[in-house]
Amino acid sequence: MAPAGRRGERRPLLAAGRARDGSPLKGRWAACAAVLVVESLERAAFFSITANLVLYLNSSTFNWGGTQASRASLLFLGASYLLSPVGGWLADVYLGRYGTVALSFLPYLLAACLLPTTASLDGRLSLCGQMPSYSIQNCSADHTRTCPGQPQYQYCAPVVYSGLLLLALGVSSTRANLTPFGADQVTDRGEDTTRRFFNWFYWSINIGAVFALLVVAFIQQNISFLVGYLIPVACLALALFIFLLATPTFVTKPPTGSQVSVMIKLALQSCGCTWLGGNRARLSTRRSQAGARESFPDSRPQPGAPSYEEDLANFQVMAKILPVMLAFIPYWMVYFQFPDAWLLLANVVVLLALVPLKDRVIDPFLVRRKLLPSALKRMSLGMFFGLASILAAGVLERERLQYVHHNQTVSQFIGKDSYVAASLPIWWQIPQYLLIGISELFASIPGLEFAYSEAPKSMKGAIMGLFFFISGVGSLLGSGLLTLLSLPSHGWMHCPEDYGNINNCRMDYYFFLLAGIQSVTCLLFAWISVHYEKQPRQPGTCRLCVKQEED
Repeated sequence: MAPAGRRGERRPLLAAGRARDGSPLKGRWAACAAVLVVESLERAAFFSITANLVLYLNSSTFNWGGTQASRASLLFLGASYLLSPVGGWLADVYLGRYGTVALSFLPYLLAACLLPTTASLDGRLSLCGQMPSYSIQNCSADHTRTCPGQPQYQYCAPVVYSGLLLLALGVSSTRANLTPFGADQVTDRGEDTTRRFFNWFYWSINIGAVFALLVVAFIQQNISFLVGYLIPVACLALALFIFLLATPTFVTKPPTGSQVSVMIKLALQSCGCTWLGGNRARLSTRRSQAGARESFPDSRPQPGAPSYEEDLANFQVMAKILPVMLAFIPYWMVYFQFPDAWLLLANVVVLLALVPLKDRVIDPFLVRRKLLPSALKRMSLGMFFGLASILAAGVLERERLQYVHHNQTVSQFIGKDSYVAASLPIWWQIPQYLLIGISELFASIPGLEFAYSEAPKSMKGAIMGLFFFISGVGSLLGSGLLTLLSLPSHGWMHCPEDYGNINNCRMDYYFFLLAGIQSVTCLLFAWISVHYEKQPRQPGTCRLCVKQEED
């Protein structure tokens, strides 16, 4: 490895300069391929763990109730998104992205090993002890028949919840840092190369999801959970091995120190909260100290510490980025409200087909004619596709209810349970899944590109973590809205007559409510994108500007 001009940054010797043979990835193919394979394996492990987690906890292995199993799964999924900024901050301040990714795989792998361990009888007994006995209660009208009631306590709960939280910490930290680390490998090769990297990065995510949902989930349901949960452990071990093996090919950047606390102080000061963020005298003191550091470089308290002008420039960039990030919350509320399993499977198939088409055909065609829209405009387009998708879902649900109310139904069996289903062809669901897949193509992929390219250098990890944090917030708000609308008093989604059957709910109203929220989001996002791009671009670092002004 050889230094490439910036303190602590390492680059492969063969890739020390920009490619001169017309190939933008000369010397970086191995690094990019390693990152994409690692991401695909990590996502395969993640989806293998989550696909049947509720079913696993609800099985005879643990005998948890449906509500208890769902609560544990939601806790894990929520924590895996909401803890993402922690991993990004850790990379920015202490370990760098390479070190944080490598370290994050350790708790990830350790916690994943708990699942196959608890799936075996000996491992379960050693970790959790004996399963609690069940109370006996009458379960017939004439009190002549008995059946088991609720267990005395939730079996193996401390081990399961501790393991899931440790797993969420590893997942969130890996997710927050592997994405920008992969982009670090190509960021010096131009915006077009970075954009193409994010396309294929997202494609590799869906390759892992397809493997997990079609192969691993089938093994878990039809062979055994022990074998089914050994596969994600093997995926994570292989991913870590490939990541470490490819170390000599990677571009690695040192931690630059996070400016999160500085940004918070500047925000409080701009709002007039001088008692929290500091007064104007402190500001002028900071300004004079910054000037002193420029005059006497040896007086800098830390090598590479940002100047006061850089802090202000970064704060202005953050003030522009945050509204864009927050505008994503309603979009994720809509996205996470589709049926999870079928959405994932249908969505990944759509993305696997569309990403290569976009990267190889559509984008080059638009680039040659200088018509390729900016990341913000592509994100706005994705928002409108999301709106079209939820409208299609609402219209289809209203049509389905019409079929049910006119007794145009068939019996549908899921396991041993029978449900009354409308006699609509399943192909009627294609438009909504196709539209949400196109929406993700235009909203989520450019969203990753935007978060990475626009974030200040000292906050890239934190901003990428914030991007995933926002998606978790949207998911939780969507679940909260659904819970509110399911209240027994006046909720649209309350179905007291037949538990588990949605034929007595007005789910179409719920979809149209989400469509109204998404409509406002589309207009708001379009306004933000136009306003954002009309502003003069702030420099990523202000030191160069200061030097030019002095010259």
